[in-house]
Amino acid sequence: MPPNTTATTGDTPVKSGRKKGRKARLIVLVLVLAIVGGIAYGAYWSISTVRASFPQTEGSVTLDGLSGPVDVKRDGNGIPQIYASSDEDLFMAQGYVQAQDRFYEMDVRRHMTAGRLSEMFGKGQIEDDEFLRTLGWDRVAKKEYDTELSDSSKKYLQAYAKGVNAYLRGKDGKDISLEYAALGFSNDYKPQQWTPVDSVSWLKAMAWDLRGNMQDEIDRALMTSRLGPQQINDLYPEYPYSRNKAIVQEGQYDELTRTFQQSGATSGAQGATGTPGTVTSASSGSALTSQLAGLYNVLDDVPTAVGVNGQGIGSNSWVVGGKYTITGKPLLANDPHLSPSLPSVWYQMGLHCRTVSAKCQYDVTGYTFAGMPGVIIGHNGNIAWGMTNSGVDVTDLYLEKLSGDGYLYDGKVRPFTSREETIKVAGGASKKIVVRETADGMPLLSDRDNELVKVGKKATVDTAAPDRGDGYGIALKWTALDPGTSMDAVFALDRAADWKDFRAAAALFDVPSQNLIYADTQKNIGYTLPGRIPTRAKGDDGSVPAPGWDSRYKWTGFVKQDELPSEYNPERGYIVTANQAVIDSDKYPYTLTADWGYGARSQRITDLIESKIKGGGKISTDDMRQMQLDNSSEIAKLLVPKLRQINLDDKDVRDAQKLLEGWDYTQDADSAAAAYFNAVWRNVLKLAFGNKLPKELRVKGQCLWVDKLDSTGPVDDDTKVRECGERDADQAQPDGGDRWYEVVRNLMDKPDSDWWKTPASGTRPKADNRDQLLARAMIDARWELTAKLGKDMDTWSWGRLHRLFLKNQTLGTEGPGFLQYALNRGPWKLSGGEATVNATGWNAAGGYGVIWVPSMRMVVNLDDLDKSKWINLTGASGHAYSAHYTDQTEKWAKGELLPWSFSEKAVDDSTSDTLVLKP
Repeated sequence: MPPNTTATTGDTPVKSGRKKGRKARLIVLVLVLAIVGGIAYGAYWSISTVRASFPQTEGSVTLDGLSGPVDVKRDGNGIPQIYASSDEDLFMAQGYVQAQDRFYEMDVRRHMTAGRLSEMFGKGQIEDDEFLRTLGWDRVAKKEYDTELSDSSKKYLQAYAKGVNAYLRGKDGKDISLEYAALGFSNDYKPQQWTPVDSVSWLKAMAWDLRGNMQDEIDRALMTSRLGPQQINDLYPEYPYSRNKAIVQEGQYDELTRTFQQSGATSGAQGATGTPGTVTSASSGSALTSQLAGLYNVLDDVPTAVGVNGQGIGSNSWVVGGKYTITGKPLLANDPHLSPSLPSVWYQMGLHCRTVSAKCQYDVTGYTFAGMPGVIIGHNGNIAWGMTNSGVDVTDLYLEKLSGDGYLYDGKVRPFTSREETIKVAGGASKKIVVRETADGMPLLSDRDNELVKVGKKATVDTAAPDRGDGYGIALKWTALDPGTSMDAVFALDRAADWKDFRAAAALFDVPSQNLIYADTQKNIGYTLPGRIPTRAKGDDGSVPAPGWDSRYKWTGFVKQDELPSEYNPERGYIVTANQAVIDSDKYPYTLTADWGYGARSQRITDLIESKIKGGGKISTDDMRQMQLDNSSEIAKLLVPKLRQINLDDKDVRDAQKLLEGWDYTQDADSAAAAYFNAVWRNVLKLAFGNKLPKELRVKGQCLWVDKLDSTGPVDDDTKVRECGERDADQAQPDGGDRWYEVVRNLMDKPDSDWWKTPASGTRPKADNRDQLLARAMIDARWELTAKLGKDMDTWSWGRLHRLFLKNQTLGTEGPGFLQYALNRGPWKLSGGEATVNATGWNAAGGYGVIWVPSMRMVVNLDDLDKSKWINLTGASGHAYSAHYTDQTEKWAKGELLPWSFSEKAVDDSTSDTLVLKP
């Protein structure tokens, strides 16, 4: 949810070049480049300077504000377990310890969520700040803190902030982090005090990252410029309920009670189909197309720190009941898939009251975010829980008809609500912007792009829309723009003792909507779907932008909590969530989304569980770990039998084809067959769809460090060049993911479909049907890998193509070379792939580099919590030369898990360093 604020390390859309200077603005440090680049490395970056910011982990420290001593026990990986005697002391210590390890990361995040990146990094971030100010996350977070959160949550947030500020007291930037020392060369930025709202704001960033189908909404609308309704339906097939099971299988909505019932509901309610709609005539036309094409560029300019999730990315979680486990009690696994970041978005820790009582209520351990109190995913002494993104549609885009200083609504002009924002810029003049919102609180996103405004004024529209007049704009409706109670939910989850407590806590988790799985020490398992989920008028499924001038397209309300799907101790004995459909469409009356994941991962996990328990088998903690590492390619199982039958003239291509003989579809890092198949798959997508999609759907590859090639093949692996994914400007490309699995699966039975036709290119022949296109893809893949990996196929391996680079989000992305060297790590050659359980994703549009990963992995053993296992992508520390910067990454890459101590004895046995915080 994550949260992972991230530095993407693979293939994501790059900028269109439409605006000069926006192409490389992820988190660009213009002044640092100019000044730091000329300073000798050895003059400043001495070992003593680097180590000055390392945290104190032994001895004692006095903190004003504590009511009693607090013990901070760290294991050999630097993971802290905190012991206190009051709630306030516990969370104050959490703030202090997280700031010790990760304050620079926390500081960047809060500047991002508040639209204040320019204060740290200069004028290169102004347009990012403009967009983030328009969304207004920090304003909503402040309202949330002031009006919605419980008194106890406010008390904990205040204690946390007090701990962070206790760490900052008396420190200069260089005493906190190496990155601040670098920033000190270019501006006079100094870290400011932490506030409770800084913590709440991060939940808004995560909600944005997990917001649902907004990108698909844009894509479908843009497709209307070139594709007909049936072609669009081909690209957004119906969910395959009969083949890939939904999450909830043993319950149904009861129309009589208007509640969701575990079993016995027979009302025969007619559910929504969940099939994407078509663009209504009121919102189609070149005005919308022009606006949304421009919106692509606006969204692409949001820092990658926001975009930790995205197209094709998902997560896995599943729980197996005690009747199928070796221990006789449940096992629960979770691995959220997020863009890789350094440090990892997750922070592992334990929060323990020495004695659990009304004064001190917590004994919990797991994963949280640096900058937030509490634990997000993990377990306490009674229950465990995991999360995956539900994908529920909680955002809608509206095409607004502008008129003078207002907008049209049911034939009348309404005024916008406006506010002025001042963006401070390090080393430059401040800039003022005006943010406009509708009466419903929808920000006008198109105000953040001058070309959008011009296009909106000039664009023609079809007859169903109002006259052109002053033009059109794009506004956003989103549940997270209203104050909520998700922070209350975090603390309530951490305290929950049973299913009833868990469900009550989940009901507070309004955004982002997540699939929550559950297990407890009393042998119960469960699932619930929380969230503030909108309802829409009949005929409006939220799959395409709506006409803002027509009140019939307003949201009609929200689904009540007791109407949302849930499951408790299902007869089948396990629950799997991996972003698939929550429930069969004929069992539920509300449209939750038109854009589920298509269930490739969830069904594979289900099959692995079923194969293990068949005939009375039992599942162990290590079995759960092995399932997380499953590399099997579902699309390969479909395509390889057909690929092996293709007749090929070229001997070299036939030799590559032979790699697929006997291949078990497992994408191990050392597999040559996996390398060749994935190259074929990428070329199938390019040839079948690339020249048929509207060019506005540009999906291009981000720059990567890759093997340098010469005329005879690849040179030494240690020689790298910066290569940017490029493609024909007139051709769009799909990004991969299991939606495209389903698209191609459906087309396999239509060998003469127009989708299989592609023109000749150079010496490559045209294709008029499925088998000719597959042959062309095999030829293109052979020569693509020859260029990338060399002619000798004995040297080919999937891991040489499929590599993970970990980049620091700021200086490690666009900073001077020696700083990138100091801050970044990698590469690691990885197994897995897109839409596999071991989801080391890559983007078919730009290359094979890893761009999303299992950001952490955990397996909780509810029989003996000390036998639970966990791992993080990187390490506990955000300090580049700390022993714990990336000390977990090698084990993570190998699929290993670390011991996860919970009881006080187990924690003591694993403790390496103890720091006592004294009042």
